[in-house]
Amino acid sequence: MKLIVGLGNPGKEYLNTRHNIGFEFIDFYLNSLSISKNWKSLFNGKYIDISINNEKIIFLKPQTFMNLSGDCVVKFFKYYKLSIDDILVISDDLDLNLGNYKLKDRGSSGGHNGLKSIEKALGANNYKRIKIGISKSHDNDVIDYVLGKFSDEEIYVLKNEFVLLKSVLDDFFNMDFSMLMNKYNHKNR
Repeated sequence: MKLIVGLGNPGKEYLNTRHNIGFEFIDFYLNSLSISKNWKSLFNGKYIDISINNEKIIFLKPQTFMNLSGDCVVKFFKYYKLSIDDILVISDDLDLNLGNYKLKDRGSSGGHNGLKSIEKALGANNYKRIKIGISKSHDNDVIDYVLGKFSDEEIYVLKNEFVLLKSVLDDFFNMDFSMLMNKYNHKNR
């Protein structure tokens, strides 16, 4: 069993914002598989479970707001008796340029409040992640920037990146994570 967590904030006012890229990518991925959005609710999270390669995969969008994401994730983790190895978190990253991503198998939160919350709740930082670049604006306050909406030009870049990230996630279900990092991390520009 695997738990794929997309980070974001609930509510229409946060749709298409930089901080919601985890939610956006999960929606894109499920749409690409023609999975209908019949989200179920549990532990203050929305989830869909499907089978890929005869393995149960849970796609989770915590509804706790970013700073409390760990509360929802740890409840799923305990309820399904998962191992840290079974978790993949998808989040935005200010330190990566738009159009870039990075796969990591451990590490610090890098100041990302959603990752910080998950790390605290799990008591570990050795969970897998896909960090999707949103660039950094030197002109705006960080909070205003991450809660800001993507421009049309940025959306075009993201759509192309999501197509590549779909292949990354497809391979995640079939490949050792260290091999996955070797295959994809060097492709960033």
